[in-house]
Amino acid sequence: MSIHSSLRGINTLMGSRSVLSRVERIQKLQADGKFDEEKDSVYGLPKVRTKFKTVSGKKAKALEASRQEALSEKEGGEEAPAEE
Repeated sequence: MSIHSSLRGINTLMGSRSVLSRVERIQKLQADGKFDEEKDSVYGLPKVRTKFKTVSGKKAKALEASRQEALSEKEGGEEAPAEE
């Protein structure tokens, strides 16, 4: 008999948090150089982005190929024309 998919485990139900605690926000802002303990208040902090999902598999390969193509076009357009 197999286990139902909803009963797999406790850790599988835990996803990434979309909100950081105040301490985590302050630490991230300090790392970015946007918060100074002596000047800034701990109240009314600006929004802080959380981790983004990463792209993998076929989409990642296609994205990397398009980036390389764009870079090669950009480099090709900036080069000076060859003199004869």
